[in-house]
Amino acid sequence: MTYQHILVATDLNDECHPVVARAQALATASGAKLALVHVIEPMAMAFGGDVPMDLSMLQQQQFDQARDRLAVFADRYPGLTAEQRHIAYGQPRQEVHRLAKEQGCDLVVVGSHGRHGLALLLGSTANDILHGAPCDVLAVRLKKAE
Repeated sequence: MTYQHILVATDLNDECHPVVARAQALATASGAKLALVHVIEPMAMAFGGDVPMDLSMLQQQQFDQARDRLAVFADRYPGLTAEQRHIAYGQPRQEVHRLAKEQGCDLVVVGSHGRHGLALLLGSTANDILHGAPCDVLAVRLKKAE
């Protein structure tokens, strides 16, 4: 089975580069299109949803920083155009699933810390993305920082 469109979900940390490299190798081998997505979670979610102040300016700064970080991150991979770089705002699972459907992706690649035991097989975000995904999901094991 060859893939046509691969979406890599990344949090833009340096430990995610091997995830993108694996996806890029798969894309090259199968002639697939490759895209990246970074999801910004609403700040209110971190505070339990009830925040007695306007966070819109902080949220815009977070979005601007993410856009800049995505550009620097993606520049390490020749051929990844601006159209192949996506920033989404919301809950990671929902946004990755939505974008995968919209873009017609047939594989989503995520990083996994590979903790022991079935319940800890994937990190919480990777596990969320796996469940209910509209296509195949590949979890690439992340190495711990030395």
